[in-house]
Amino acid sequence: MAARVEAATMGGGEIDEESDERGSMWDLDQKLDQSMDEEAGRLRNMYKEKKFSALLLLQLSFQSLGVVYGDLGTSPLYVFYNTFPHGIKDPEDIIGALSLIIYSLTLIPLLKYVFVVCKANDNGQGGTFALYSLLCRHAKVKTIRNQHRTDEELTTYSRSTFHEHSFAAKTKRWLEEKTSRKTALLVLVLVGTCMVIGDGILTPAISVLSAAGGLSVSLPHLSNGVVVLVAVVILVSLFSVQHYGTDRVGWLFAPIVLLWFLSIASIGMYNIWKHDTSVLKAFSPVYIYRYFKRGGRDRWTSLGGIMLSITGIEALFADLSHFPVSAVQIAFTAIVFPCLLLAYSGQAAYIRNHPDHVVDAFYRSIPGSVYWPMFIIATAAAIVASQATISATFSLIKQALAHGCFPRVKVVHTSRKFLGQIYVPDINWILMILCIAVTAGFKNQSQIGNAYGTAVVIVMLVTTLLMTLIMILVWRCHWVLVLVFTVLSLVVECTYFSAMLFKVDQGGWVPLVIAAAFLLIMSVWHYGTLKRYEFEMHSRVSMAWILGLGPSLGLVRVPGVGLVYTELASGVPHIFSHFITNLPAIHSVVVFVCVKNLPVYTVPEEERFLVKRIGPKNFHMFRCVARYGYGDLHKKDDDFEKRLFESLFLFVRLESMMEGGCSDSDEYSICGSQNHFKEKNENVATFDTFDSIESITPVKRVSHTVTASSMMSGGGDELEFINRCRDAGVVHIMGNTVVRARRQARFYKKIAIDYVYAFLRKICREHSVIYNVPQESLLNVGQIFYV
Repeated sequence: MAARVEAATMGGGEIDEESDERGSMWDLDQKLDQSMDEEAGRLRNMYKEKKFSALLLLQLSFQSLGVVYGDLGTSPLYVFYNTFPHGIKDPEDIIGALSLIIYSLTLIPLLKYVFVVCKANDNGQGGTFALYSLLCRHAKVKTIRNQHRTDEELTTYSRSTFHEHSFAAKTKRWLEEKTSRKTALLVLVLVGTCMVIGDGILTPAISVLSAAGGLSVSLPHLSNGVVVLVAVVILVSLFSVQHYGTDRVGWLFAPIVLLWFLSIASIGMYNIWKHDTSVLKAFSPVYIYRYFKRGGRDRWTSLGGIMLSITGIEALFADLSHFPVSAVQIAFTAIVFPCLLLAYSGQAAYIRNHPDHVVDAFYRSIPGSVYWPMFIIATAAAIVASQATISATFSLIKQALAHGCFPRVKVVHTSRKFLGQIYVPDINWILMILCIAVTAGFKNQSQIGNAYGTAVVIVMLVTTLLMTLIMILVWRCHWVLVLVFTVLSLVVECTYFSAMLFKVDQGGWVPLVIAAAFLLIMSVWHYGTLKRYEFEMHSRVSMAWILGLGPSLGLVRVPGVGLVYTELASGVPHIFSHFITNLPAIHSVVVFVCVKNLPVYTVPEEERFLVKRIGPKNFHMFRCVARYGYGDLHKKDDDFEKRLFESLFLFVRLESMMEGGCSDSDEYSICGSQNHFKEKNENVATFDTFDSIESITPVKRVSHTVTASSMMSGGGDELEFINRCRDAGVVHIMGNTVVRARRQARFYKKIAIDYVYAFLRKICREHSVIYNVPQESLLNVGQIFYV
């Protein structure tokens, strides 16, 4: 059995570059094995440079229609009604509105998102948190500073280096200077995330209600209440089947959406030919100028309805994960973009002859012979569009949870083929209740459209600001190019935003209230998580004190293994001293387990666990750091404890082989002395073992084959001892830390900590459930700290 081994350490002090510069155990020899660097580079690039054949690329482009473009494609159902909610006063306004729609689709979805923003994906992952993860890898902007430079050696971790005097380096230093700037960046990301969650509520509401509105066109005797009831029934059915996932029915999405695009394009061409070919002059931007020159507040506020023609672009970016960017670009330029232009142009041509039909422009413009087939296709397309935004919401919640910005909720993996297909039960039912409340509360497309537009334009502004930093820190673009992109984007989006301000009292307040509620939850949870981590950092126990207790730690060492869970990747947590102070015994083997999330999408299984020894061998104390990406899941079928012990055994064997010099490979050989590991060749570094107390097998990156027989030959005595202790019993020791506000704290802080955070802690999932810890092996150690 071959194994790829990585042994790593994290210093005992603050985890940042300053502590590294002061000297740490990781002053490795610069002459690493060249073949290993090449292998690591190959694995890193594997995630970014995937070559596809032309046939496969076309197939992926077709499949991306159902997942990525459903929301954007259903906008023709309601755009013209929301643009002219009070009727059309001048027929020329239709040409001006169509021209605005054409250039909005060109500037934002086509140029900005499909050809610029989609390239800012994080190893294929999109969304605001994916952009934030990219920034966290290129600058120290994380508020919880639990990263170490050993994390940068992951094959999925990629970052750029800056010239000291470059604009990127200056921007990086400016961001890192003050904590307030890091906090502001995180708040910006949270605002964008909350608005996308709002999209997950409003998209199903407006799409399904608009599709169901076709009933009232063909059956005029039906009341609006019946239409709303039909929409609610469809929504309940949609959310009720989410737990099955989209893997089983996902193959239907692309054909449905393709049929939808071809149908609306065909109807559009028919209406242009039959009603008014002069609408094609809207491709001239001069009609935009004439539209606004005629003046009036109604023309300015109509931008809120025109904005709905580009809704779905954030879902497009968030659902990017399963397709290469080139496939998404081909699908948009070859199918989505031309079909949407034809659909809107056809509706405009029809409205020119029938201005009083603007309320139901989409269904009124359908020829009678294909009305009911189009109604069925429209309803199916609305369901697919809703599914895309719901899935995007689940993904964002999972990312927020991994970044410590959302309470621990149950995340279910619904597909064996696709890692990104997940289901979050609690969020699903919350979305359903809010979606039904919006649909039944407003009962018309106009106010829901106002709410929808407000959410979308705020997300667009957030993405623009994050993309500005991405272009500087990640892409290292020239400042002139960054300025051009930022100014053009902000001019267009701020124009739309100003128009949406007039509609805040007409439904636009809904996403603001929803976003404020989720922002409060995320902010309070992250604040509590941050304070807990800072408490752990400042109250950790001195290793000198631990060593002064001797091998028995001043207690009775009883048979068994104690897994002490902590948020610290270095140092001994306060929970351990609290434990041994109140109990007279401790297990023969103690392993400090730290589970931390990194700003990468996934951590390969073979690189997940880092193991090191704490103190001398006769202490039998270890540290195991389990690293996860924001896309990785703790699934029920994962045996966390089993994999942890496998990594521990592998470490002990490798360490023993290196000390004794017994190996089937001549790549490394280490001789031990009393306090130092000595270097025997260029691939092994020198370590001062007890200078920082925590010793480690000094292999930064070992990527050669180690046979099972050679592994078993080393560390036999200690392995046998650990195995006996494991057979005697494994106890999972977890801290039950209660956070309280200080007596002299301000009232809003007391409310946030003593009530909101305490309530969220009470209803969220415990760590023991996430890691599948048996209740009979769980020991909670309580402690209180004040903030």
